[in-house]
Amino acid sequence: MNFSPHNYQSYAIDYIETHPIAAVLLDMGLGKTAITLTALYALLFDYFEITRVLVIAPLRVARNTWPQEIEKWDHLKDIRYSVAVGTEKERLDAFRRDADIYIINRENVGWLVESSGLPFDYDMVVIDELSSFKSYQAKRFRALLKVRPRVKRIVGLTGTPAPNGLEDLWPQIFLLDRGARLGRTMRSYLDLYFDTPNSWTPYRREPRPGAEEAIYRRIGDICVSMRAADHLRM
Repeated sequence: MNFSPHNYQSYAIDYIETHPIAAVLLDMGLGKTAITLTALYALLFDYFEITRVLVIAPLRVARNTWPQEIEKWDHLKDIRYSVAVGTEKERLDAFRRDADIYIINRENVGWLVESSGLPFDYDMVVIDELSSFKSYQAKRFRALLKVRPRVKRIVGLTGTPAPNGLEDLWPQIFLLDRGARLGRTMRSYLDLYFDTPNSWTPYRREPRPGAEEAIYRRIGDICVSMRAADHLRM
């Protein structure tokens, strides 16, 4: 099938191509997988900026959506991909195949980094559903953070970057920029932008006045955000 991107899709493709760090915040239905794959194709075969890509996604999306999108579009036919899900043997076999893009489910990021025995030699990482890395204490977060310095380019995809509030943003942005925009610790981020919890709600912080706008200004240079209501006609 021929891919004729809409204007907003062309903008997002160019954004990924020109931003080594990118948070692509797109509502469902805007084609974020096709957008990202088109940018990956250009970076692999037109600009020769990358050679090996790791895509991290929810299991069903890793197993079905990414392969289906690669097979669907004519302009992606030259991409060699390998889906590393299933048993450990199946995953190892998948990573040992010669490919341009390797696709793994997010639950196995810790295994890949810490237990697989495979070299982490990907110069670009795509995190599909970046908000699933909103906990800085999670094993998948800590594992990916260990190898983040080896990655030249990184893209985070999600439609809901702060599903439970602005506190969720720090781990996701830290994974992308290693603290350049929202600080190097969760504590410093909370102290700067949030009020201290009170005795009635000891685990809940409220953003300080103007904090939301200040946070968005800090991360604006690496984020592109689009809503389906602005671009899709029913």
